Amino acid sequence: MEPVGVPTAHKHTPKAPHPPMRDAADDDLDCSGDEGGERVSKTSVRAPPPQPQKSNQPALIAKSSILLDVKPWDDETDMKKMEECVRSLQMDGLVWGQAKLVPVGYGIKKLQINCVVEDDKVGTDLLEEHITAFEDLVQSVDVAAFNKI
Repeated sequence: MEPVGVPTAHKHTPKAPHPPMRDAADDDLDCSGDEGGERVSKTSVRAPPPQPQKSNQPALIAKSSILLDVKPWDDETDMKKMEECVRSLQMDGLVWGQAKLVPVGYGIKKLQINCVVEDDKVGTDLLEEHITAFEDLVQSVDVAAFNKI
C-alpha cells in the first residue's frame, strides 16, 4: 500500500511503434509476370462483383385493395343492375370483392364495392373510365380507400 498524500509516479505506457515509412514505389505491383509489364496499383485490384443470389421464391406481385364509391344519377336508378354492370368488367389482374349499398340522402344510395388489382396491370383511372362508361346508371366514381397489399 502506498502512503496517503505522497504523489505516485505516473506509469508510462509505451506507445505502439509506428509502421515503417513507405514510398510511392511500394504502391505498384507487377501483376503481368514479365519484366516489361504494366504496373497495376494495389488500389485498382478488385475482387469480382458479387453474384446475385438466386431465390426459389417467385417474384412478388404488387397488389392493391381499392374501395370504390359508385354514385347513381337519382333514387330511381336500378342499383342491382348497376352492380351487375360494374362486376361485368373483367380485366387481367382485377378481382371483385364485396359490395354494399350505402345511403347518401333523400332516398339515394351509392354502391360501395371492393376490388383487388395488380398495380402493373390495372390502375384507378382505368377502372373509373370503364365504370363511368355505363352512362345511364353511373353519375361518378370515387376512390374511397386505397391500400397496398
